[in-house]
Amino acid sequence: MTEQFLTTSRHTTYYHEAGPADGPAIVFVHGWPEIGLAWAPQMHALASRGFRVIAPDLRGFGRSALYRSHDAYAQREIVADLIELSDALGIERALWVGHDWGAAIVWNVVRHHPSRCVAVAALCIPYATLDRGLDALVARVNREQYPVEIYPAGQFEYIAFYHEHFETARAVFEADVTRSIKVLLRASDPTLAGSVYPTAFVRKKGGWFGGRPAPDVPLDRAILDENDLAAYVRAFERSGFFGPDSLYMNDADNVRYADEAASQAIDVPVLFLSGLYDFVCDTERSSLMEPMKAACSRLTIETIASGHWMMHERSEETSDALVRFATGV
Repeated sequence: MTEQFLTTSRHTTYYHEAGPADGPAIVFVHGWPEIGLAWAPQMHALASRGFRVIAPDLRGFGRSALYRSHDAYAQREIVADLIELSDALGIERALWVGHDWGAAIVWNVVRHHPSRCVAVAALCIPYATLDRGLDALVARVNREQYPVEIYPAGQFEYIAFYHEHFETARAVFEADVTRSIKVLLRASDPTLAGSVYPTAFVRKKGGWFGGRPAPDVPLDRAILDENDLAAYVRAFERSGFFGPDSLYMNDADNVRYADEAASQAIDVPVLFLSGLYDFVCDTERSSLMEPMKAACSRLTIETIASGHWMMHERSEETSDALVRFATGV
């Protein structure tokens, strides 16, 4: 993989690229708290089959430009970054692949720029959920599992905490970046199915980890190895968590942006990879997928036995699913 920068009059994007320059293009979009390097296994899998693959660091992450206002991290700004990058690289149409916030972003790419999309693949986050803010997520919470009088925002209480105590949430992650990355990026625990997930207690406990720095836990090598961890720590020690956490702070503008699209229907081929043991965005035990099913006319859903960090925890299965999809569209 090569490492490059694109600087325009409005933004600087750092990105990885691999595969033949004349191959069909795939743009990989990471989520929180990750960087473009998160897609390395999938990039290798697709590049080796003749695809041109691109994986940027989003604004506020890694080596891309940083900004100090929440509104700089609204969806409209991030989508504009990606369209600028595509234009500069001569990519007229691409398969857009996103995970976590990256999934929300690629949903907005296809919603606003359908002519730039061959197809879309989203991991863990279905259409018309996170891209429409906390209220859209809360409306789909499994209330048998999360009674509204006890957990008003369900497993998404941690997002409400950002809204109410942003600086506290940010400071906790920045207090010890190495510990934060190790405790956040961990493999799934299938035995937690049906229980109240820890993210539902973030407000009750005064923040992530009870408002204290992250505990020191062993590195989960099912997700990251030592080299990966070092790269993540370098990235987040440079960027801090203001930009990454600010993704959660633009609900009103993100809803307006979604509503500005000419159509909410998605007519290109769509692959959605659902995590069987993803207990935060729990698509298997809630109605979170219903808006996507209604809006996407050419939808394929596959379930992978992983938690939220799917492309790490089940790297080969994720790559295989993307290869099948990419070679079939």
